[in-house]
Amino acid sequence: MPERINFILLDASYEIAGREPVIVLWGLTESGERVVLLDRRFRPYFYGLIAKGFEDQSQRIAENVKRLSRGRSPIINVGILTRRYFGRPRKVVRVTTVIPESVREYREEVRKLEGIEDVLEADIRFAMRYLIDKNLYPFRLYEVLVEKNPSNQGFRVDSVYTIASDPVLVEEMSRAKLLPELRVLAFDIEVYSERGSPNPAKDPVIIITVKSSEGEEVFTAEEFDDKKPIREFIEYVRKYDPDIIVGYNSNHFDWPYLLQRAHYLGIRVDVTRRIGAEPTTSVYGHVSVPGRLNVDLYDYAEEIHEVKVKTLEEVAEYLGVMKKSERVLIEWWQIPEYWRDKKKRPTLIRYALDDVQATYGLAEKMLPFAIQLSTVTGVPLDQVGAMSVGFRLEWYLMRAAYEREELVPNRVERREESYKGAIVLSPLKGVHENIAVLDFSSMYPNIMIKYNVGPDTIVDDPTECGKYGGCHVAPEVGHRFRKEPPGFFKSVLEHLLNVRKTIRQQIKKFPPDSPEYRVLDERQKAVKVLANAAYGYMGWSGARWYCRRCAEAVTAWGRHLILSAIEYARKLGLKVVYGDTDSLFVEYDKAKVEKLIEYVEKELGFDIKIDKIYKRVFFTEAKKRYVGLLEDGRIDIVGFEAVRGDWSELAKEVQWQVAEIVLKTGDTGKAIEYVRKIVKQLKEGHIPIEKLVIWKTLSKSINEYEHEAPHVVAARRAIAAGLKVSSGDKIGYVIVKGTGKISQRAYPYFMVRDTSKIDVDYYVDKQIIPAALRILGYFGVTEKQLKAVSTGQRSIFDFFQRKSTK
Repeated sequence: MPERINFILLDASYEIAGREPVIVLWGLTESGERVVLLDRRFRPYFYGLIAKGFEDQSQRIAENVKRLSRGRSPIINVGILTRRYFGRPRKVVRVTTVIPESVREYREEVRKLEGIEDVLEADIRFAMRYLIDKNLYPFRLYEVLVEKNPSNQGFRVDSVYTIASDPVLVEEMSRAKLLPELRVLAFDIEVYSERGSPNPAKDPVIIITVKSSEGEEVFTAEEFDDKKPIREFIEYVRKYDPDIIVGYNSNHFDWPYLLQRAHYLGIRVDVTRRIGAEPTTSVYGHVSVPGRLNVDLYDYAEEIHEVKVKTLEEVAEYLGVMKKSERVLIEWWQIPEYWRDKKKRPTLIRYALDDVQATYGLAEKMLPFAIQLSTVTGVPLDQVGAMSVGFRLEWYLMRAAYEREELVPNRVERREESYKGAIVLSPLKGVHENIAVLDFSSMYPNIMIKYNVGPDTIVDDPTECGKYGGCHVAPEVGHRFRKEPPGFFKSVLEHLLNVRKTIRQQIKKFPPDSPEYRVLDERQKAVKVLANAAYGYMGWSGARWYCRRCAEAVTAWGRHLILSAIEYARKLGLKVVYGDTDSLFVEYDKAKVEKLIEYVEKELGFDIKIDKIYKRVFFTEAKKRYVGLLEDGRIDIVGFEAVRGDWSELAKEVQWQVAEIVLKTGDTGKAIEYVRKIVKQLKEGHIPIEKLVIWKTLSKSINEYEHEAPHVVAARRAIAAGLKVSSGDKIGYVIVKGTGKISQRAYPYFMVRDTSKIDVDYYVDKQIIPAALRILGYFGVTEKQLKAVSTGQRSIFDFFQRKSTK
């Protein structure tokens, strides 16, 4: 007998059973049961776009499509419909078949037919097609009519059902308590390798650590026999039965290595909820674990721009999960030494446990945002982190297109096209006090809304503007966009911004420490990420809705908006210190700033607000480079070595401390003494090597480099030591004593453990002094003074006085 159940959608996939596709929905009931819902009613389809001039031959074209039908996967329906394509009504044939893989074959044959201009939506994955068409989103609650199956049919779940009606939304999940407790498992592996990069055919997995709500477990090899820990890990996963599995760089190391090693040993990694299935690498490079959501937290760490070196320990410390000073730190090349030595082995195990604890802690920080991103975009949790922000937005746009009966364009290979970007003013060099930073709220999305910007609203012929109530004309570039009716992007962005506004109003009903507040806050962040991606998406050559002219027009309006605000600020008598993209730095005169805000909002039609106020801020002559002291005493550094990845940690630390001393005390003499103290510590060997490592990314294959830069030489030495190195890798190196070029004295940091081998003069002359002088040089401090014994340097307040008397 059919029954109604409520379930929360976690993931979707499909299988071929017999000769038909079956959609598999993985879910949770409100009582916490893990369930599978099977839908055998859905079939794959795509569209043939009928060429202009052939609309009256639609029936003949449909008949020709039917003749292409073949027995293995017949064409079961060809419908003639009207859909919009870039906003304009077009006739299409909708071609429905049985087996999803057959769509690829049919689309090529349909494309060749006379009267067919193009084939569309043939590359949308079948399970995602189902979620789009049925309007289903992960982590939302649905009611559905089902029939319970007599057996679980090879699924490791509490119940299996067959769907008898389309699921209907019950609750948007805005309240955290509606979400049953998800079982989360973190795991991490350690591999023994004497030769650098490990080889799954030779090098054993010596430690596997896991952490869940039930605690921690360590599975260790019997010396170099790793069958035991791998089997124990598989058993643990099946027993704990997690909904989400998290790791750190697990998509690119832990999972692939574990799978390859297990297969070499003849072990099946049977950890999925689909009996007989194993984890496999899927789209976007993520590892799919059927029935469980595998999340690589490294994907989210990549988006934390403040952390330049994305190691687990660095990210965990930055997010307040685990301090580096409170955990065991072992370099990868030291692992064999710690494993061989029975006295050191417990330290290695503690290190592995610290890793998995840090991973679990990061999951607690990152999963709420990741879940909301999945809910907003409609993309399952295991995929949404692995894909770029452009793809996240694109899936959202595809759902919006389906709702509006708008056809989704094909992805086309294009070369990159450049266009003039945002305005960045040259700053007023020097130190400025009491500076307000004004930010335009969602500038680019609001420009797209106000001027109806999109690939479907461009008007090439100015004489046609009268049909649309006129045209908006972008300054400088002259691109025209119709005023009416609203375009696809305008409609989508208005909806997104309204959703965010509603969420932010809802947030106010809850205390900041409540779970409801946190869920809603993470959701508004996810919506903001999508809205802000729209402008960049149109200029991305891989976008389905690519439109270089649109992106170019948006930046032109953005420049015009900033310049108009600057002009008015100067009329008010406000000193404008700097401007960058959607921000203005002006002296903080409360009354005048309020007038400026009123002008921008009422006359220009855009929202602008005070983002922060600096008690004191220092600019060099360079753009995007400044140091500010905030009202709460924090130091804000932008563009200097302190936030760049290609300087040593010591140089960054020195610059940060110098900035703090100068901006807080105004005493350059104290800053000079601090620099001298660091130089002395370095010469005496008291600075740990870890602070001297310089990180640089290999931008291309090692064999493509003609010049022997230090990081290239270090990379070659790392390869010789057995490490795998490829384009995109960050190379950490130190400079040692010796003769010849600096590049020839660059060694991978793991090869140098003795501080006496470090070239101290290089670090003083090329790292510490230059980093300090980026700030102190403006106040007349010289390299000679930083190396001298004493100073008679005046304070920066004396400097202000000196400037004002000129």
